[in-house]
Amino acid sequence: MAGAQSEVGADRDRKAEHLDLARDEAVQEKRRYFADYRLEHRAMPEIDLASVEPGVEFLGRDLSAPLLISCMTGGTGEALRINRDLARAAEETGVALGLGSQRKALEDPAQEASFQVRELAPSVPLLANLGAVQLNYGYGVDECRAAVEMVDADALVFHLNPLQEAIQPEGDTDFGTLLPKMADVTEQLDVPVIVKEIGCGISAREGRALADAGIGIVDAAGHGGTSWARIEARRASDVPLGEVFGDWGIPTPAAIEGLAGVDGLTVIGSGGLRTGVDMAKAIAIGADLTAMAKPFLEAAGEGPGRVVEAIERRIRELKIAMFCTGSRTIQELAEARLWRSRGR
Repeated sequence: MAGAQSEVGADRDRKAEHLDLARDEAVQEKRRYFADYRLEHRAMPEIDLASVEPGVEFLGRDLSAPLLISCMTGGTGEALRINRDLARAAEETGVALGLGSQRKALEDPAQEASFQVRELAPSVPLLANLGAVQLNYGYGVDECRAAVEMVDADALVFHLNPLQEAIQPEGDTDFGTLLPKMADVTEQLDVPVIVKEIGCGISAREGRALADAGIGIVDAAGHGGTSWARIEARRASDVPLGEVFGDWGIPTPAAIEGLAGVDGLTVIGSGGLRTGVDMAKAIAIGADLTAMAKPFLEAAGEGPGRVVEAIERRIRELKIAMFCTGSRTIQELAEARLWRSRGR
């Protein structure tokens, strides 16, 4: 029992370290991949800004914009405050919310409260979250179902993070035969399964394999934002290793473009998006929905009002970008002309 308590305490410390380090600009990718893309400006958009409507449907619920507050945290006192702020803000603004990995809450019920925010966000999509690699460490459909039920989620996210686990001192690195196991869970679970990376991207080849396995929603989560290689290397006191792998992965625009070519996939574009213009570019490249974490992590903890301001700012930026491309709807934005302008 003492050993188990010690392990849970160590995990809380690790999650607190993750939050602190994720705020550090030193672990952020400096290259702005979306800056390499330009949307065609329409000097005569032939629409009224007031007619722009960025709403979409996701998981059977209406959203005010194609935006997901990406999976971040849980299992600490600070995580409870953050998740509650995010949930209140998601409900007020009508955007989706992902939760951090629930593994330790399944192992220690005392941690469940830091994830249980459904009462604060009753009308928006809420995503449960587990590391896919845990399917090789004793987890199965029962644990996945328990994670969903714990938070009354609309879907379960399996996150893939081989690079993070390889660098993490206590990492789980057996990533063999995960696809059939995820497919089995998908077949048995009562809610959809979403698969995401955490910052290294998912290729078109893997997207096709996931679609063939019955998984219909994939989050590109490409390279371009927070580097978990740098975070874990700092935790391991091996900063040089983090720098070697700091630029590892598929850039987010390339990952979105590849996945958008896979029939049957709903594509979430995330990884380094910071503004509503980034959201517009991601949609034009091929994403159906977009996701961000860092802009809202910075606001969370200071009250839901700050998060609401951050969300509303990005939705306003998105609407202006839509107006200036002559796009009344997200469907029209998806058809907007876009080109690469690297080296401009």
